[in-house]
Amino acid sequence: MKKFKENEGMGELEQLKKWVEESDNIVFFGGAGVSTESGIPDFRSVDGLYNQKYNYPPETIISHSFYKRNPEEFYRFYKDRMLFTEAKPNDAHLVLAELEKQGKLRAVITQNIDGLHQAAGSKEVLELHGSVHRNYCTHCGKFYSLDEILAMDGVPYCECGGMIKPDVVLYEEGLDQGILQKSVNYIRQADLMIIGGTSLVVYPAAGLVDYYKGNKLVVINKSVTPMDSKADLVVTGKIGEIFSWLCME
Repeated sequence: MKKFKENEGMGELEQLKKWVEESDNIVFFGGAGVSTESGIPDFRSVDGLYNQKYNYPPETIISHSFYKRNPEEFYRFYKDRMLFTEAKPNDAHLVLAELEKQGKLRAVITQNIDGLHQAAGSKEVLELHGSVHRNYCTHCGKFYSLDEILAMDGVPYCECGGMIKPDVVLYEEGLDQGILQKSVNYIRQADLMIIGGTSLVVYPAAGLVDYYKGNKLVVINKSVTPMDSKADLVVTGKIGEIFSWLCME
């Protein structure tokens, strides 16, 4: 972990707070760890109960080819393991929304699909992997809300007869190029980039952080990430607790 000489002896949290106070062009890049503190588990987590219910690994079920081949099993898994309608934004979501309101944060770039950043009040949210709150008929393109999808048993179908697909990026599908380019532009212009709650192993999303060329790269995570050695500051811990500390006087 690198540190500037002028800040030697300063604790990680104090350093982070100082940089946030000094910056007006922050970009946040987040992953599943941001939402786990709202009670949303990583869908890839497999336990004994999982093996009793499903015959395929999560990565297989949440793939485009599996969705096409076996929509019944896809939707059984999707509704059971990926939709958490009772989840509420935690301190990380709320503080990020407040920083945007203050004119400090320019964008949230997220790998999550739960919509909790918007629920917290964030406006500029770039959803790399889509959102469970948007669903479209694959035949006529009609929009369906999450509530409408949940009200349908099994595989949801449009009134036109077409199957409805959630607007989430499945394995084997490409990311939206417009969202990717917009994310790159925000990252390139940022003076402070904060990476939080992600292990940085899911590509191509994780590769976006390489576009940051500044000297205030912060990694906040509970475990080691591949970016730790390149970061200017590494803060280990729960991201909600760390962000709530930033708001303390």
